[in-house]
Amino acid sequence: MPATRSRAPAAEDRADGASSTDGRHRLKAVVQVLVKLAYPALILCAWRWDTPRYVGCMLFAILWLQRWAGSGPVATSLRRLSAIDWTVVGLLSCASAAIVLTNSELLLRLYPSLVNLGLLIAFGATLVRGPSMIEKFARLGKRDLPPGAVRHTRRVTQVWCGFFVLNGVFSAYTALYWSRASWSLYNGAIAYLLIGVLLVAELVWRYLVVLPRAARSEAAS
Repeated sequence: MPATRSRAPAAEDRADGASSTDGRHRLKAVVQVLVKLAYPALILCAWRWDTPRYVGCMLFAILWLQRWAGSGPVATSLRRLSAIDWTVVGLLSCASAAIVLTNSELLLRLYPSLVNLGLLIAFGATLVRGPSMIEKFARLGKRDLPPGAVRHTRRVTQVWCGFFVLNGVFSAYTALYWSRASWSLYNGAIAYLLIGVLLVAELVWRYLVVLPRAARSEAAS
């Protein structure tokens, strides 16, 4: 009986610990979703505020909330690029801090371009060092990728790098020459629609061209 009673509290403690861990994971997941939505929403509404430093404060908070809430296999994969990751975080932290200190609308307008630069650095570094960023994502679902799939993921990573270059340059153009409202609309909504179009196009290409071609190659061999 005493042994049974001693085991019961231990089991309850483990259950409480597991429940607490699950609660923290759920909280982080909720925060992560909200933070991902907060950035484009903030840029979309930024033109309504006449004080850029307030937006800079919120950008800084969003950036570090993303670091805190990042969890799961994708975040773990990205954290392996620690030096590159910290370079990007440092770049964006300095940019948001400069907005706060200077209250500069121009710096605020250029922030989305710096986000694209940061993504270009993160994705481009994997093309140099390998494996490519998209390959890392692909291996989360399938550890063993055939050579054809590895080549495809590298090409997709190159496409994303090209997108970040073009989007970053055009974003800088909107920062310099467009009105506040037009700048917010492009960088807070249209740019994300383009990202969605690119994601859908890659999925269609993968399932209609890449996977059938790989299946035919396997059948022939």
